[in-house]
Amino acid sequence: MISTEGRGLVLDEKLLFEQSQPGRIGYSLPNLDVPAATPAKQLLRNEISGFPELSEVDVVRHYTRLSTWNYGVDSGFYPLGSCTMKYNPKVNEAAARLPGFMDIHPQTPEALNQGALELMYNLQRDLGEVSGFPAITLQPAAGAQGEFVGMLTIRAWHEANGQKRHKVIIPDTAHGTNPASAALCGYEVITVASDGILSKEAVAELMDEDVAALMVTNPNTLGLFEADIRAICDLVHERGGLVYSDGANLNALMGISRPGDIGIDVMHFNLHKTFSTPHGGGGPGAGPVGVVKRLEPFLPKPVVIKDGDSFRLDYDRPDSIGRVKSFYGHFGVLVRAYSYILSMGGAGLKRATEMAVLNANYIRARLEGEYDLPNQQRSLHEVVFSEAALANGCHTLDVAKRLIDYGYHPPTIYFPLVVHGALMIEPTETESKQTIDEFCDALLAIAEEAKTQPEKLKMAPVRAKVKRLDEATAARKPKLRWEED
Repeated sequence: MISTEGRGLVLDEKLLFEQSQPGRIGYSLPNLDVPAATPAKQLLRNEISGFPELSEVDVVRHYTRLSTWNYGVDSGFYPLGSCTMKYNPKVNEAAARLPGFMDIHPQTPEALNQGALELMYNLQRDLGEVSGFPAITLQPAAGAQGEFVGMLTIRAWHEANGQKRHKVIIPDTAHGTNPASAALCGYEVITVASDGILSKEAVAELMDEDVAALMVTNPNTLGLFEADIRAICDLVHERGGLVYSDGANLNALMGISRPGDIGIDVMHFNLHKTFSTPHGGGGPGAGPVGVVKRLEPFLPKPVVIKDGDSFRLDYDRPDSIGRVKSFYGHFGVLVRAYSYILSMGGAGLKRATEMAVLNANYIRARLEGEYDLPNQQRSLHEVVFSEAALANGCHTLDVAKRLIDYGYHPPTIYFPLVVHGALMIEPTETESKQTIDEFCDALLAIAEEAKTQPEKLKMAPVRAKVKRLDEATAARKPKLRWEED
């Protein structure tokens, strides 16, 4: 059994208010050599009662210690299912920090922006090659906005053809943001049930002249490839609809299957997932959208085009849905994604897919038997277990909390909703067999503890800096500011 001893820095850290000492200061200012000013009262804040008094070293040490609490893919295995928390190669960071990219101003004239515009043009081309779509916009700021743009594009196409379709079909295995994106575009969401894999027959029952589109995630949130996707696309097209694919799981397909070749009309990319730029913690993302040729006129404007030997932004697009992001999206993320594609090449991107699928299936093979596997179809880039096999009333949340004691960030839990007590693991291609074996050993040890020492799971985490919270109270009655007792 794995020992948890010696894992992690577990020092407690007092609040600044608790470290405060009356009269202690953290600055030394010279005497005024200009007349003192008295700002207007409305420009001044009220005094903060009990504001901490600290030295400079107190403050520096406090925030430095807090920074070591941050968990990221650079500090440990980050197996969040459906989020593709893959390692971000540092060469991407070096490229994004080149002065000509990092210091560029978004209002720089196009004649002085040729390098940036050429990069964006080439990235559009490369994403089109990976996905099979002839037209790409890089403007959306993240995957959710990419979904929104995709659905607006679909709506614009239907309206241009004189159709007022008002429904969108979404499987129960789709990503959670899909229904919200459709609803924001004014559509009524129709949920279609699946048995892990969406069937053509289930779609056929719902597909009528009121349905504008089917939104499908492929591979779906169970980590399963939608085997009937080509036949489903043909059916939707025959009945006048379009097919939107959530591309957040493209890490399972790139170099192997191109969504544009199997009947998909619109797809968003998550550059901050599949193409290895930073992800998580609310940081910047990028959600480009690829479309088939007939939808190209409706993409957001401007679009980067090549004009002779130079590049420019094309605003002359009368059918466009309009601008969806200030300036042209998150340019630094675009640089990182382009660097990743150049460094990997086509063969490297395909190899990344193969290794992501291999790693997920290796985890599946090691844990199956101790953890319940609700779907028997072969997994792709991620695998979803349930809590059904856990002993002594232990639950998925207990497993997740106990993993913290073993030094691991927990996987995604309780999603997708179609699996009761879901434990959703995505290792990505960047983790070694050694790391994956150690992670699986920890999960197997936890499953054994559920049988023999269930209290360890139900009290976990015991070695973390913050112990288990009453999550309902924390969510409903949060204390967001320190108050003296």
